[in-house]
Amino acid sequence: MSVTEKDVKYIANLARLQLDQEEVTSLAGDMNKILGYMELLDELDTDIVEPLEHVIDLESRLRKDEAKEPLSHEDALKNAPDADSDYFRVPKVIE
Repeated sequence: MSVTEKDVKYIANLARLQLDQEEVTSLAGDMNKILGYMELLDELDTDIVEPLEHVIDLESRLRKDEAKEPLSHEDALKNAPDADSDYFRVPKVIE
């Protein structure tokens, strides 16, 4: 399977992109390289490879999920740029 310039123009139209002819030609070449690489990967024998949930071992990267005391109201509001006694104050953005 190869991507033609007509295919690139069709995809660009779906994505509402305006491409000049140079970009269309470049993208067609890039897409064909990607498809060629995917065909190369299809040649690999992956029958003995275990499926992965994550690429890296996340068990060693994350801290243990332990319950801790929550922040007090005063501590939560301590670094607020503007707060009243109970809430953060933020500028009004909807009128």
